[in-house]
Amino acid sequence: MAEQTRAGSRATRTRSTARTATEGAPTPRRRPKNRKAQIAAVAAEAFSERGYHSVGIDEIAAAVGISGPALYRHFPNKYALFRDAALSLGTTLGTAVAEADAACASIADPAERLDRLLLAAIRTTVECRRTAGLYRWESRYLTAEDRDAVRREIWGVNRRIGAALAALRPELPEPDNVILSAAMLSVVGSITAHRAPLANRRIERLLLEACRSVARVRPATTGWSHDEPPRAPGLAVANKREVLLHEAILLFYARGYHDVSIEEIGAAAGINASGVYRHFASKADLLAAAFHRAADRLAVAVNGTLADSTTPAEALRSLTRVYVQLSFARSELMVVYFTEIGNLPDSHRTDLRNIQRLNVEEWARLLGEVRPDLSAVECRFLVHAALNLVLDVGRLLHFDATPANETRVQQLMLATLLGDTALLADPAADA
Repeated sequence: MAEQTRAGSRATRTRSTARTATEGAPTPRRRPKNRKAQIAAVAAEAFSERGYHSVGIDEIAAAVGISGPALYRHFPNKYALFRDAALSLGTTLGTAVAEADAACASIADPAERLDRLLLAAIRTTVECRRTAGLYRWESRYLTAEDRDAVRREIWGVNRRIGAALAALRPELPEPDNVILSAAMLSVVGSITAHRAPLANRRIERLLLEACRSVARVRPATTGWSHDEPPRAPGLAVANKREVLLHEAILLFYARGYHDVSIEEIGAAAGINASGVYRHFASKADLLAAAFHRAADRLAVAVNGTLADSTTPAEALRSLTRVYVQLSFARSELMVVYFTEIGNLPDSHRTDLRNIQRLNVEEWARLLGEVRPDLSAVECRFLVHAALNLVLDVGRLLHFDATPANETRVQQLMLATLLGDTALLADPAADA
């Protein structure tokens, strides 16, 4: 009996010791079931904010709270992460608009049906605002197959919007339908290019009203003439620094900053690599010079326009005309200016973001005087939307600088900024 008592006592002590040891040990970490989705969300935001090449696997892993090797259990490499993010965004938008289209198939009013589709696109973009810039500016880094997959989703959205627009405005020729549909989606997507704060419901109403105005535009078949008659090509620039800058802009536009080397820029300019460094200390300095060139051109355009205008409304109409002209005449420079800022060194990036912000503020100030019903933040949203559509629609038109094309784009800018009041005037009259 005594032996049994001692044995029972030892067993009790063993269980007690084991329990104490277990209670004192750290709780083992369990991998969340949604870990892959967490990684994808963090990566998409980082890629959208700073670009594909500026983001490393280790920093994505650190933001999620895991190690680099642990991340590779979910994605084999950085491209797989990038691909997943880009395809998911396209699919999310395409699915949202397709579901809205199916849900309103029985709606007889074409205006209401178009509103439903636009609201689906707006709400999805608002939800994905911090990540949706990814497929707008970074798609050049996808393989051809993956890029086509994203474009199919986006064009599917365009076609659904276009079909609703055709029901509302059956008199529109197909090319004009495509342009207006693309412009509306550009207005929606513009919120991914900035971080101005505004309540979601107000964003929805503001963008929907702007899209409605764009949908009512009657595209011009003729347009204003350029300030100067066309001239024959002049003499080639001999300044090597200017030649290098020109060739760098063309290459950055065509292939993206990271896929272009100093040697290639030098070869395009007829200069060897060592000769390039006599003019620019690095490729980043070349990019910064391109940005400052674009910023200077915009500043000159704004200052000259304000000096020649007597009212805010007149200034806005002149600004839109000059901005469209500049964007079409220097399309490569303007696209690089708006797409490659994430690749600048921190010091240059901060300065140039401030310059961009001040430019938007000047436009927004004028718009606020014309439309006192809008807050300052709402004016900034509309200015970003108007500037954004110039590049999106310009690409669609291949930046073919005919008077009719440029007037069409100015009409779209004015409709976005001024609403239906823009439809009462003829942009060509400003020439």
